[in-house]
Amino acid sequence: MIRLVIATVLGTAMLLAGMANAQIYKTTDEHGNVVFTDAPPAGSGQSEQVDLPRTNTTPPPPTVTPVPRPKAEPAEAQAVPVEVAITSPANESTIPMGGGNFSVSASISAGGSSEQTLQLLVDGSPQGALQEAGNWNLQNVLRGPHDLVVEVLGRDGKVLARSDTVRVYVLRPSVQ
Repeated sequence: MIRLVIATVLGTAMLLAGMANAQIYKTTDEHGNVVFTDAPPAGSGQSEQVDLPRTNTTPPPPTVTPVPRPKAEPAEAQAVPVEVAITSPANESTIPMGGGNFSVSASISAGGSSEQTLQLLVDGSPQGALQEAGNWNLQNVLRGPHDLVVEVLGRDGKVLARSDTVRVYVLRPSVQ
């Protein structure tokens, strides 16, 4: 690739150098149009030799030796930390009377991968199966305060990240 670039640059430079030494003539045709050519027109003595100024040139930039890159660290050392947060319901929310049914949503940072799963914990107990999406529909949650946490688990089941605890208060009708 470098040889091709060098050959192209040298070929262009030689062509331009040859053109720089070529003579240019200025003539006027029978209709009054000015024509520039590299040879005087045959049979016309009314041509004028044009003296061109010297072509601007500049030296090439200095050659820079590339700096060797350090060896890449193992993928685990370069991994972006994963962050997870419960986005709904908000902390200290009250779930109105509705049979204890509500939804929980969580967002995971860009550091997450497809090999990670999410687990919702309600009062420290897993709720439902592991999943990739961050949405859960809870039904028939008992009345009272409940602490919600979402964990990000690696493929080996190890907890990679844990959300802050969100406390909700569930209201349900009671019979006296």
